[in-house]
Amino acid sequence: MTGAYRIAGAGRLTPAKTARFTFDGRSYTALEGDTLASALLAHGVHLVGRSFKYHRPRGIVSAGAEEPNALVDVSRDGARRQPNVRATVQEVFDGMRASSQNRWPSLSFDVGGINNLLAPFFAAGFYYKTFMWPKQAWKHIYEPQIRKAAGLGVSPTEEDPDHYAGRYAHCDVLVAGAGLAGLTAALAAARAGARVILCDEQAEMGGALRFDTGVTVDGKTGYDWATGAIAELASMDNVTLLPRTTAFGYYEHNFLGLAERVTDHLPRPGKALPRERLWQVRAKRVVIATGAIERHMVFSNNDRPGILLASAARAYLNQYGVAVGRTVGVYTAHDSAYEAAFDLKRAGVAVAAIVDCREQPGLAVLAMARDLGIEVLTGHAVVDTAGKLRISSMSVARNGGGAPRKIAVDALLTSSGWTPSVHLFSQSRGKLVFDAETQRFLPGTYAQAAASAGACNGTDDVAALVAEAHAAGARMAAEAGFVAGEAAPASAASAFAWTGGMAGAAAGAGADTTVKAFIDFQNDVCAKDIRLAVREGMHSIEHIKRFTTNGMATDQGKLSNIHGLAIAAETLGRDIPKVGLTTFRAPYTPVTFGTLINHSRGDLFDPERRTAIHDWEAAHGAIFEDVGQWKRAWYYPRSGEDMHQAVNRECRTVRAVAGVFDASTLGKIEVVGPDAAKFLNLVYTNSWDTLKPGRCRYGIMLREDGFIYDDGVVGRIAEDRFHVTTTTGGAARVMNHMEDYLQTEFPELDVWLTSATEQWAVIAVQGPKARAIIAPLVDGIDLSNEAFPHMSVAEGTICGVPTRLFRMSFTGELGFEVNVPAEYGQSVWEAIWARAEPMGACAYGTETMHVLRAEKGYIIVGQDTDGTLTPDDAALTWAVGKKKADFVGIRGLKRPDLVAEGRKQLVGLLTRDPKEVLVEGAQIVADPNGTVPMTMIGHVTSSYWSENCGRSIALAVVAGGRAKLGQTVYIPMPGKTIAAEVSDMVFFDKEGGRLHG
Repeated sequence: MTGAYRIAGAGRLTPAKTARFTFDGRSYTALEGDTLASALLAHGVHLVGRSFKYHRPRGIVSAGAEEPNALVDVSRDGARRQPNVRATVQEVFDGMRASSQNRWPSLSFDVGGINNLLAPFFAAGFYYKTFMWPKQAWKHIYEPQIRKAAGLGVSPTEEDPDHYAGRYAHCDVLVAGAGLAGLTAALAAARAGARVILCDEQAEMGGALRFDTGVTVDGKTGYDWATGAIAELASMDNVTLLPRTTAFGYYEHNFLGLAERVTDHLPRPGKALPRERLWQVRAKRVVIATGAIERHMVFSNNDRPGILLASAARAYLNQYGVAVGRTVGVYTAHDSAYEAAFDLKRAGVAVAAIVDCREQPGLAVLAMARDLGIEVLTGHAVVDTAGKLRISSMSVARNGGGAPRKIAVDALLTSSGWTPSVHLFSQSRGKLVFDAETQRFLPGTYAQAAASAGACNGTDDVAALVAEAHAAGARMAAEAGFVAGEAAPASAASAFAWTGGMAGAAAGAGADTTVKAFIDFQNDVCAKDIRLAVREGMHSIEHIKRFTTNGMATDQGKLSNIHGLAIAAETLGRDIPKVGLTTFRAPYTPVTFGTLINHSRGDLFDPERRTAIHDWEAAHGAIFEDVGQWKRAWYYPRSGEDMHQAVNRECRTVRAVAGVFDASTLGKIEVVGPDAAKFLNLVYTNSWDTLKPGRCRYGIMLREDGFIYDDGVVGRIAEDRFHVTTTTGGAARVMNHMEDYLQTEFPELDVWLTSATEQWAVIAVQGPKARAIIAPLVDGIDLSNEAFPHMSVAEGTICGVPTRLFRMSFTGELGFEVNVPAEYGQSVWEAIWARAEPMGACAYGTETMHVLRAEKGYIIVGQDTDGTLTPDDAALTWAVGKKKADFVGIRGLKRPDLVAEGRKQLVGLLTRDPKEVLVEGAQIVADPNGTVPMTMIGHVTSSYWSENCGRSIALAVVAGGRAKLGQTVYIPMPGKTIAAEVSDMVFFDKEGGRLHG
């Protein structure tokens, strides 16, 4: 049996197709196409969970993504388990195991229910007042217990066995929502020839047409018309249909994130398909057709299992063939709830009464209720309900007082109207406007190329909705460059014209502040909590939200926010817009971490980059370090050597003979075009139009605030071509920095930028014998000092391979950097090594490189600079063009603070004890005997033992550093204070003669 509440002949599922599942260990049978919620309701199961704070029994409220209560743990074979799954969205599959959450030892008997009796002590904001004292208790008592209590489900401890996928897509028109408005807009755009992506979070497209029996379009039932529209769209090559796909985020420049549930509904998905897929879509135009969300009524004990939204009951009946009860009551402030009562009555379900808090509902629905023999109590309110684990009765009284009347029901449907789903519009930075007539927030000013259509735009009439949606789809296609196609459907109508609105939002909240009239079901926020927040001085809706936690549950306030806003406005005596509106943030519904990171896990979580010479380095014993995503040879220990011994040997060898170093990770950008020199003049501090082809220059790049951003050597290959090098870590951001300025600030310049970091392998040969090592291998380039002096570049061949050869050095020694196409990197390296090794040269790593450059006072951007140093602070004033009228950062450099006396400046440090090596990052003080906390005047940026100097050396930033040359500063360390003399930054070969060989 698929359930005692399944009505034969009702719904759209096939009785012959069944699936078995369990809930809390008990076995049930469902029909294929059931959601977990519809399958449980078919068996009369309404109790599905417990609330977060009070642990009150909670049942299924909705039939969609707005569900606050029915959050369950779903598992299948092995470690496939997912907590906090909305039962209203999760489709049943054969073998599913579902479990309720946030209860112990069982759902029907939960010890945590004691919190409900202690509710007076848990008033809104109690945690702000309770956990403030004593101060010492927070870390050791309060925080551990709060962390244990936090959350509803339990995170899996096993590794996720599923895989996830990602896809980028472009389209002319993206339509979010596939109800009547979305389908109409998609048809209009697709018939015009536009490339259309249509997504909808439900497994079957059609929106409310799946269960709204009163809508007709072009003489067909709404469902039949939707079926035909979907079939037409599916047959078109320019349309992509994405069911089970939620548009969860709307970002800059019409960029949207979509989460597709690919296999969550399959019993045995296998390994070929991902569990979920992240779509990152760039659309020329967007149509938002996300519909509206029905609001519940606020009254005492309105949270009992069996109390649902009226539209949900209609969906369960007409889509899934399930009656939510045998004797149903209705409490409403809107005509739409009547239609749910009518459908249930026609299906043979008893409708005890329709309670309408309004005095004058629509005449048409009153007439139909009378014809069906349903009692309607206008001007009445439900003032309370009874029942322990499921509603058993409702108490009804006339507005303003009177003796309540108790009516037996096993389900109660509520509706206080509909809230347009403006989440995506708001995420796009659109500005909402408040419609005073209908008391709703609607899309107002658009910030992006989009249009809203249908219920999300406040359009209730079906004929008007179809016309609006068709116009939106056609206009978006036209703006994307296509000619509008066929006209809108000839006719569209609904059985009833709805009336009702925000007026009923808080109508049932009542004046009694002691009752539990719930607004936010999951977080147990009541109407009285909103009023208390106002009395406590919270007058902004954002403050009220945080004080009460209203709207902070997993449904993100889809049901509760407008209620909270209306009650706050009523309590404050203000109009609703003056109270404010909470911010709608992405994601629209919860998105799993797996979907967001898709392939970026395991070895791909942080992809490892290797140079073309990596295998040779590994084979020769290199120890590697991570520099960004690159694996770089750190040092090459020989037998019996530790790191320090290996680095000391490498440092001596490079200065005495030569060293070979893999510099392939340096960023390399090709800047080409007639205006290439003009462009570099604008993004670097120094001048480039005076640089002759075949020569190089060191350059500094600043941010607009005047602080150092990156540095590197730039070689001029030809009049219109420059080879720009950057720091390893700065390659991508410098490329983006350049491209950003080229496109936004200097678009008139005729320049092309190409990242070439991976295309060139770079082999640095440094030391007295560097020329002798490479000279026999190089053709087409005269390597003599006269023809090829320091800071030169030339093109030729090495080992028969094309090369760009730079005469430059980051060690202070005679040096060459051999650039060859990456695929020849290892073979050229091996040829160079075959000459270098017999001469007594060594391969050296990044640690040796750091020591050698520090001996010469060469800085590393990002180590010796921290984003707050100017060129003058780093002793690089010589690299700033004195005659330049403009470059990025020139205005920043003129700010008073950046030219003030006493700024921190980069200097050298020599410890009083030559063997004492300072710790990088250590703070520096002027007076070691000062009071604590001491005034810090700087910090150590680089510190090493220098084998070539026979002592420790360090670089540091010190306030007024250059004025302190020869003075002593102090570095407080645990157990001792180290004295050091401020020196210049060059510790080895101060005259620089070794650079010239």
